[in-house]
Amino acid sequence: MPSTHSKHMESPTLFSLLRHTTTPKKSSKSNCGGGGSKGKGGGGLLRMFKLLPMLTTGCKMAALLGSLHRKPLLTDRATTVTLFGYRKARLCLAIQEDPHRPPVFVVELPMLTTALHREMASDMLRIALETETRSHKKRLLEEYVWAVYCNGRKVGYSIRRKDMSEDEAHVMQLLRGVSMGAGVLPSLSDKEYAADGELTYIRARFERVVGSKDSESFYMINPEGASSPQELSIFFLRLR
Repeated sequence: MPSTHSKHMESPTLFSLLRHTTTPKKSSKSNCGGGGSKGKGGGGLLRMFKLLPMLTTGCKMAALLGSLHRKPLLTDRATTVTLFGYRKARLCLAIQEDPHRPPVFVVELPMLTTALHREMASDMLRIALETETRSHKKRLLEEYVWAVYCNGRKVGYSIRRKDMSEDEAHVMQLLRGVSMGAGVLPSLSDKEYAADGELTYIRARFERVVGSKDSESFYMINPEGASSPQELSIFFLRLR
């Protein structure tokens, strides 16, 4: 992974997107596995994710909520974004308009899950995906080939999934009843667990901002009561 910063950015437009800071609107309700807290001093999701693997009970909570809740837990139109992956394997990104429906966008990012943990050290994570393809009548998130940047550094290329893998479908099923949270999920097999480590996830509600047909942004909605808001943003850009 490159170690230098913005000089690796190939697009001035993308660079300006990454530098722009937008404060997400506060939601009137907060959900974390179906419940919220209004207490002061609460930690953010990025800090929660750093505590792994201590949050091993997350897998039990996710499985329980997935079996009990049949109606969507979100009361607004916030988008659900999930970052997940085995510790020693590549990270996956899934975007859902409804957590009870299949994702509208799934991609395996060209970075390890452990690299994501390191990037979270500054409480700010910005992921950008840039495409040069312009397919006829396709929406932005329907494009396939993407250059991926993490906190201003280009980390490689990804191809959007046409169909979810078995592992990805497994994660989406376990998290059907979870709108916000971070933890460890049970893997499909002990063999995968032994080879790649624990299957971790972070899921949150995002405000979706459509700039044009060639640009969209997603800004994490911090839980109510978080002592210091954290920034987790995802940008999509199609070059003209």
